[in-house]
Amino acid sequence: MFEDKSRYSKLEPYIVEDSRGRQVSVVPVTSAPQGPLLGKHLRQQSQRLDHLAYKYLQDGAAFWWISEANGVMLPEALTEQSEINIPSK
Repeated sequence: MFEDKSRYSKLEPYIVEDSRGRQVSVVPVTSAPQGPLLGKHLRQQSQRLDHLAYKYLQDGAAFWWISEANGVMLPEALTEQSEINIPSK
């Protein structure tokens, strides 16, 4: 269901019933990556998180690590933040 690199790849989906009575498969929410920070990045205008993830973590798909290291679920929440925490890999 998920790529091997995905934070959800090792989590077991489970079934819930939605408000219409349908059975829906869901994946539990993961916990934020723990560990020391690599450092802080002073964000410049129009820098994208996938580019920062590639620069610091050698994986553009790891943008979610940066999001969670900054206490947000959605990367868009960091668009106006000037200083971004960079987690260690």
